[in-house]
This record gives sequence, structure tokens and C-alpha cells, in this order.
Amino acid sequence: MFRPPYTRVEDLRRIREFVNAYPFGILITQGDDHSPFATHIPFLLQEGDGGHELTGHVAKANPHWKAWDGKRQALVIFHGPHGYVSPSWYGEHPAVPTWNYAAVHAYGRPRALKDEAQLWPLLQQLIDAFESGRVPRWRADLPSEYRAKMVAGIVGVTIPVERWEAKFKLSQNRGAGDRERVIERLEASSFAADRELGAFMRAQTEVVFPERHPSVPGSGVARPPSATGGAKRDTIADLD
Repeated sequence: MFRPPYTRVEDLRRIREFVNAYPFGILITQGDDHSPFATHIPFLLQEGDGGHELTGHVAKANPHWKAWDGKRQALVIFHGPHGYVSPSWYGEHPAVPTWNYAAVHAYGRPRALKDEAQLWPLLQQLIDAFESGRVPRWRADLPSEYRAKMVAGIVGVTIPVERWEAKFKLSQNRGAGDRERVIERLEASSFAADRELGAFMRAQTEVVFPERHPSVPGSGVARPPSATGGAKRDTIADLD
């Protein structure tokens, strides 16, 4: 995806935290007829000796799994908070509206999992991850026949991640005062999605205010023009 340098996030720790916080991804592949096919899937991110791996499952009735041969590359998109930013919030003018957002792309070659010996452990891991912190916590203590029937109706997917792309577009092209005003307006909004975005921007202080957190080698946080004294970027072409 298009990523101006100051929106790029290369820090794997930050990327992992994002995917764990927003695990509902969109898996996109290209079919034999060259048309794209997408499925929305909650993913579990795991880390092993070979790197990162995404796992999930779909209904067997979904034909998408037939393309998961472990050879064709796919894209998984994870989206975080996003929302409209009004130029009326800025102290510096003239200005135009924009849209703030955070997204992570993962690239890999999905492989289908079809036998129960593979699927049940995968399902247990997903259940444990998404039941965590819930009260009461549901346990998968199912009758064997019912469990076998349910497992027979799904196909699992595993995707070794070959490459990550992360973009946090959070008003870094504006001056520090405008960035703070954007966060404050979002936090005070009557819209829940705006407040979520404001909280996210507040939590991502190293990305939004890199001048307050001087980058160190390997941090993966670039310094935007507004933080380095460079030319201010505020154009329609810079929207996304």
C-alpha cells in the first residue's frame, strides 16, 4: 500500500500488538480467472521458530479454501480505528479535511487444513484466545459426535507471514499543536468510533509525537516533516 515515510511502522512488536488487538482480518486471493476473492476471518497470530503465522477457519461451503494450496500469495488486511478529521479543529490554516486510520497488511501463501487432527487443536487455540478475560468463560466440552459434526463443516487456514506492511496515518503531517487538538476533539466526540480513534492516537504517542520520543535505531518510527522542520504536507494527494 502507499505509505509516506512518516506513516510507516516497521516495529514488529507494535505490529504484533495491533494484530492481536484487531484480529478480524480480510483474506484476499486471486482466483484462476484473475478476479479477487475475499473472506472476513478472525485470525490468531502465532510466533514460532520460523517466524509469524496466521491461523483461522471458514465454513466448508465457502469455496475460497480451494485456492489455499500453499503456493499462491495472498493478502490479509487488518484495520484498526479510523475516522474523519475536520480542518475546523486545526489552529493552522488554510487546511483540508482528511481521514485518519491505522492498518496492517500481511502477505503469505495460505494452506488449507482439512482433517480433524489439525482442526480441533486450531479451534481450541482460537477459543482460548477469544474467550480470554470473559466471565463466564466458555469451555469447549462438547459431546464427541456433535464436535465431529461441527468440525466436519469447516476448513482451517494457516498463513506463514512472509512480509508485513503497517501504516498509521494519524495526522503526523500537522504541527504538534494541531495533532493534540485532533486527539482532544476525537476524545470528546459524541461518536464512539471517534473516541476509539482518539484513544488509539493517545496510546500511539511515539508514532503521533515522534519529536517527544527521539527515534533510536530499529524503533520503526519515522519522523514526519512537521517534526523535523521539513515542508508541511497537507494536500489532497497526501490523503491516504
